[in-house]
Amino acid sequence: MKDELTCAELVELVTDYLEGALDPETTERFYSHLAICAGCGPYLDQMRMTVRTLGELPQEAVPAEVRDALLAAFREGGQTT
Repeated sequence: MKDELTCAELVELVTDYLEGALDPETTERFYSHLAICAGCGPYLDQMRMTVRTLGELPQEAVPAEVRDALLAAFREGGQTT
């Protein structure tokens, strides 16, 4: 197995993890990091809650340009840490 993930690497992988798109080795590294990091578990929970809450909104409630801006902001947020 490769080296352990850093918090920044985990943040970059959260979307793929939530979509089930990580390969088995990366998933294992993801779980290993969560087991030892007090901060990343709550971050993952927050992302799950955000995705779940946004999924409950009617599509017409969020204009496409606002949705795109939000998605871009979430993606950029992980790159600044």
